[in-house]
Amino acid sequence: MSDYTEQDKKHDIHILHSMGYAQELERRMSSFSNFAISFSIICILSGGINSLGQATSGAGGAAIGLGWPLGCLISGLFALGLAQIGSAYPTAGGLYHWGSILGNRFTGWLAAWLNLLGLVTVLGAINVGTFYFFFGAFGSYIGLEDTLTHRVVFVALITGLQALINHFGIGLTAKLTDFSGYLIFATAILLTVVCLISAPSYEIGRLFTFANYTGTEGASLVWPTAVSGTMAFLLGLLLPIYTITGYDASAHTSEETVKAAHSVPKGMVSSVIWSALFGYIMLCSFVLMIPNMDDAAKQGWNVFFWAMDAQVNPTMKEILYFLIFVSQFLCGLATVTSLSRMIFAFSRDKGLPGSAALSKVSPKYRTPVAAIWTGSILAVLFVWFTSAITIAGTPAYSIVVSCTVIFLFLSFALPIALGFVAIGTPKWSKMGPWSMGIGGYRLVSVLVIVSMAVIFYIGIQPPNDWALPITVGFLVLTAIVWLAFENKRFKGPPIGEEVARRQAQIAAAEKAVGEVA
Repeated sequence: MSDYTEQDKKHDIHILHSMGYAQELERRMSSFSNFAISFSIICILSGGINSLGQATSGAGGAAIGLGWPLGCLISGLFALGLAQIGSAYPTAGGLYHWGSILGNRFTGWLAAWLNLLGLVTVLGAINVGTFYFFFGAFGSYIGLEDTLTHRVVFVALITGLQALINHFGIGLTAKLTDFSGYLIFATAILLTVVCLISAPSYEIGRLFTFANYTGTEGASLVWPTAVSGTMAFLLGLLLPIYTITGYDASAHTSEETVKAAHSVPKGMVSSVIWSALFGYIMLCSFVLMIPNMDDAAKQGWNVFFWAMDAQVNPTMKEILYFLIFVSQFLCGLATVTSLSRMIFAFSRDKGLPGSAALSKVSPKYRTPVAAIWTGSILAVLFVWFTSAITIAGTPAYSIVVSCTVIFLFLSFALPIALGFVAIGTPKWSKMGPWSMGIGGYRLVSVLVIVSMAVIFYIGIQPPNDWALPITVGFLVLTAIVWLAFENKRFKGPPIGEEVARRQAQIAAAEKAVGEVA
């Protein structure tokens, strides 16, 4: 970061001070590191592989050939909207701050809780996915079993290690996420080449051939209810939409990124573009390698291991499995970073119980230590409790995870929709240096609202029909909590004269962590 001058640093800190916050975290992340953390959380080697059954047991090859780019486009619209706001307001916990400043205290508080709930459950889901990948790849070597105890202990161990690495500073975490970015690129290319070499033939047409396997033998493990062909294709969009998320990490690490007003929006958008492109090439090559699409549909969630066992050299297969496992672990590592910064930022404005402790930054490591461990523990507890409980014969874990992306995308859509009204007004009078123009932003925000409706619609279809009452119930509960308690207590982020009154507090906070002006 030799091009990061003292003047650049002063400019970054000035922007942060103008929003009423101290430079407590350490700016050690380059523009590439900011890209890499979002790229690592998106991780096409995690969601793209662990959720493949949603496509192959639904609409078949067309779910990849046509569905993947469409789903990536839908998710990418949200990234564009958030990038525009992030360039104007580059602060940790961005969604919470944006929801407040573009709307009001309530919309900021709601965005924070939606995002926080989504991030906790996403971290749990990522590491559960890593457990099942490790179980399928290496479980037989060490006697690993698919039991509640083995699953929870495994998740607790890797989540604890991810938290420990984050504890020791953003410098180490950034190095590992940088490495993760390169590793994902290299492994995706290697997997693509191996799939193409191992393919029995190149039936390009199968990538654009529609099928409907829902409710059939084997495929019913993924989609138990038979639906129309159109709905099977729509359900397949959950694969790219669920995979291409997490780019809000670029915003959450704004206060640790150099030239944040430029780097954050670029990190968001470029992470989506490269993930979409490399994911598409990789998954298309995998579909071409599959011996038979009808047999693939019968494998349900196990389709990746089934195809690899059938087509790929055993030694090469083990090498790929190891590289994919490391990538998935680093995906969880980056998610801990994102979650902890969200908790830190929300607590900084007293939005959570125990905010005084959760908002503290370690002077030694310059990390929000309490927030890191709290978020990690909550994710493990979420996996433990929901895996042990069933609702109407379905594990509560599966039901809650189906709501996760709905909550996340709602937290994305809320500030974007508020920005449609606020842009060009005193609430948002000046766009950041990364700009698509007011007209471009308003077009994107309208498309985001339409896309949110699509995501919500397909996200509550069977077998995820429990997602509707859970989402509605959560929104009702938040309204009750807000009206009964938080409306009187929660003041939101500093705005107007409050920013000026905080200057002495800002100076004291920076002195406490050793930040030199």
